[in-house]
Amino acid sequence: MTVINRGTTPEPPRENRFSGTLHLPGDEDFEEACFGRVFNARRPSDRSPAAVLKALTEQDVVEGVRLALERGWQVAVRSGGHSWAAWSVRRDALLIDLGDFREMTYDAATGIVTATPSVKGGDELNPYLGEFGRFFNGGHCPSVGIGGFLLQGGQGWNARGWGWAAENIAAIDLVTSEGELVRVDETQNSDLFWAARGAGPGFFGVVTRFHLRTRPLPKHLGHTVHAYPLDLFDEVMTWLHGMHHTVSDLVEIVALTQTPPDHDEPVLLVTGVSMTDTAEQAAQALAPLHANPYADRALFRVEAQPTTLAAQLDNQRTANPEGHRYLVDNAWLTGPAEAVVPAIRKAFTEHPTRQTFTIWFSMAPLRQLPDMAFSLQSEIYCATYVVHDEPERDGELRAWLDAAMAAMQPVTAGQYLGDSDFTVRQLRFMGEEQWRRLQEIRAARDPKGLFAGYLSAGAVTNTNHWEH
Repeated sequence: MTVINRGTTPEPPRENRFSGTLHLPGDEDFEEACFGRVFNARRPSDRSPAAVLKALTEQDVVEGVRLALERGWQVAVRSGGHSWAAWSVRRDALLIDLGDFREMTYDAATGIVTATPSVKGGDELNPYLGEFGRFFNGGHCPSVGIGGFLLQGGQGWNARGWGWAAENIAAIDLVTSEGELVRVDETQNSDLFWAARGAGPGFFGVVTRFHLRTRPLPKHLGHTVHAYPLDLFDEVMTWLHGMHHTVSDLVEIVALTQTPPDHDEPVLLVTGVSMTDTAEQAAQALAPLHANPYADRALFRVEAQPTTLAAQLDNQRTANPEGHRYLVDNAWLTGPAEAVVPAIRKAFTEHPTRQTFTIWFSMAPLRQLPDMAFSLQSEIYCATYVVHDEPERDGELRAWLDAAMAAMQPVTAGQYLGDSDFTVRQLRFMGEEQWRRLQEIRAARDPKGLFAGYLSAGAVTNTNHWEH
């Protein structure tokens, strides 16, 4: 068993019930407790929690929920701290911070890994699983905690082929709105299990452990990268739009515009990462991407070259640097190339800062989803990440991002919770039937509204505003 900062779990007296630390307003370290683990340097200034509980143990979580019930507080939860809008920082609520509660265990007989929500998928979970020759398709940015990632569906490595990470949740341990620790899976408390896989920050419970199905670690990773000047954007993306569904489901396909460290201007990168067992399989799986009719005009080409997960994670760290201000938005896209490509052109070709990047992520051909709250996807996911260090530009950069997203509106089916900020823009994020069911389960499981739910500028409606 691997334990990271494991605490003790005996029942403490009520007046000193926590193994961790309860931080209250007025405490010298209160602001650090509130915001220190928020990844985005653009942090909220208009909301502050009633208290912050830095939990060390599962019993701390139980006692934290019970304390909130006693004091009439709502409850919000922080796992990895990566939500762009700082979902966890809620006005007058108890923030239960799970950052110091880090445990992992692996059962070789079942292939199940059990991990607490703040465990980092790339930096901690997969290095640990690699010791057993196993892998979990967690988030691309290695420092993302698995908690919020999984609750929102989990757009992990090779989601187009392996499915959403939430599909690989076997069971969950969580604390309910009554302060009770329960196990949920397909057969027990199945309504909570259904809701947890997709409700995201609207979930009505505090997860203490995930039990996750793992897969064999791919024996060979290969990658292809074609770099194109932006004046070929329309041609290259029209070609990619027409063929990405034909590529092997062992390949993750991402097109992105970014400014590489050794370039003065942004370039369009068409990339494929194959997750196979041999170099021959990788070459075969990636070959369709090499047939790009504009390949002879590429600025540079890397084709079916060996790579490692560590190298891919390093690339993600470079693209998602810590300590910077982020403005992020996204859209699920649908429609023919002649409609989609012009709609995304602004987001890809007019970046307002050097570190801004925009991704086009293939989910084609779409797989049928299991019955769970996560229920909205399309063949193409698009997200823009505006990265900068100038607070005075926040308004200007937000306006640019809003305009880029507005241009996509004619081909937008909805948005993904993981890259959303409902205080700025709220679209459809799950199926209508699933949304109704989620509301019914919440009414039954959290009738007093203990859990803070979605952070938004108004009522959450799960609709695209231009359709009404």
